[in-house]
Amino acid sequence: MVAPPELISPRSARVLAARRLAKRNFRGKERLFLAEGPQAVREAAAHPDALVEAFATVEAAERYADIIGEARAAGARVHLADEQVIEDISTTVTPQGLVGVCRFLDTPFERVLAARPRLVAVLAHVRDPGNAGTVLRCADAAGADAVVLTDASVDLYNPKAVRASVGSLFHLPVAVGVPVEQAVSALRETGVRVLAADGAGEHDLDAELDAGTMGGPTAWVFGNEAWGLPEETRALTDAVVRVPIHGKAESLNLATAAAVCLYASARAQRAAGGCRSVTES
Repeated sequence: MVAPPELISPRSARVLAARRLAKRNFRGKERLFLAEGPQAVREAAAHPDALVEAFATVEAAERYADIIGEARAAGARVHLADEQVIEDISTTVTPQGLVGVCRFLDTPFERVLAARPRLVAVLAHVRDPGNAGTVLRCADAAGADAVVLTDASVDLYNPKAVRASVGSLFHLPVAVGVPVEQAVSALRETGVRVLAADGAGEHDLDAELDAGTMGGPTAWVFGNEAWGLPEETRALTDAVVRVPIHGKAESLNLATAAAVCLYASARAQRAAGGCRSVTES
């Protein structure tokens, strides 16, 4: 008779350490965060040097045997655990039986600039982790080169932000803790046109597209969910652009507006031949 697989103890130091990562101060101290669910763990395993270890129920290990194999191939330790351990580690109401512990992935802002980005999303004063993760996902889908979270924005590794990114956190460079003034000025110095997205903007997105001004390298600055961008931040940018409302809706939420703006830029850049810099010939 084959012995059942040995489960990690709920009192194990590894379980206790993973459980503490639900709190920001422990994440910052250890520079580790949680990636919950099969999609996130799969993406973590595919990212170089991201996944440290994974916890899985026996059922999840069997159901997602390919992901477990990828995790082990990436050098991560895999611990079998009962459902109670997974519930203790997870921050979701209905865990999917698989949780990864990952290293911080943020990229120095200087490295983002050195890569001569064509499309960047800057999150200034964005406080809702779900919105931050969703904008990151939109930026990834639109083919953005990087995302920047200013020092006044939510923690990139908040579990809700990680879940809302649906794996996109592992796909593109993200710089964190950058003062908005520094982010805007440095991007402009590298030849990137910086646009503030604001419902009361003087410039209309459709008009900008029609005028052919959107084909060059562009950074979009998105503000707080409730009160948008302060005047001093708008004043730093090259233009304040509104997404036109053609129907009767009062406004768009942050993530929807971000998706519209980023895709508008991506399409304009493709139409312009994918130019990488306004200073290139």
